[in-house]
Amino acid sequence: MKLAINAWSVPADVTFPDLFKQIAAAGYDGIELNLDADNQSAHALTMATTHEALKQITSLSASFQLPVCSVSSSLYGRAQLGSADPEERRRGQDILRRHLELARALSADTILVVPGGISESVDRVTAYAQAQASLAQLKDEIESSGVAVGLENVWNSFFLSPSDMVQFIDQLDSPAIGAYFDVGNVAVFSYPEHWIEMLGQRIKKIHIKDFRKGASWYQGHFVNLYEGSINWSRVINALRDVGYDGWLTAELGTIPQNPQYLYRITIDAMRCMISK
Repeated sequence: MKLAINAWSVPADVTFPDLFKQIAAAGYDGIELNLDADNQSAHALTMATTHEALKQITSLSASFQLPVCSVSSSLYGRAQLGSADPEERRRGQDILRRHLELARALSADTILVVPGGISESVDRVTAYAQAQASLAQLKDEIESSGVAVGLENVWNSFFLSPSDMVQFIDQLDSPAIGAYFDVGNVAVFSYPEHWIEMLGQRIKKIHIKDFRKGASWYQGHFVNLYEGSINWSRVINALRDVGYDGWLTAELGTIPQNPQYLYRITIDAMRCMISK
């Protein structure tokens, strides 16, 4: 397995050249970049990122021998693919199209997409059907792009069990659409190794973060790796059992005063995980 870190773990004022320099120096195999709103950080991709800027990022990636393994995004919460509003769904589809373009330009093989739309005004049945339809309409574009779509389980109450995620992916029936499974996002109510067992070869990418459960159900908080409740030996063994040998990408909060400390303890923890 190869080890990467998401650029959200890097302080927002760090520029692209320093981002690649710092992450390469820490010993990671790759970096995950993010499609964000304008001015969110000095190392964010945006809907307006130019061709020249992408060429410069590609050059940095080559110079530091640090491939862009995938591209995540924070934009799908603002333009939900499962929204009851057709205009919002169209905006979500436009984001996904741009997301694919950015990934192709950077030679990343996967983008992280968040399906959803559940709220007080949008019931689960509607959100599920609309998200399915939004993605199904883009199947040909996704498959012809050469970039896979990894659907992530986030804290939006859309995927509440591995069965939900398996069914949603299987109904789309596309080899280019699978799971971007976030290990830490299910730890408050479930066991991530059980999800991995059911998702199997649907898994396109893995996000790594730890979660320390509280005294009561649905309580707890995210912590550094190996400081939480997740049994990493079981997680890694489950990944190996289903034949996953791809990227493990850490997604943790920043430590602005000493980001190098976060990079070091995280890469050391991830190396420990896969060495057993």
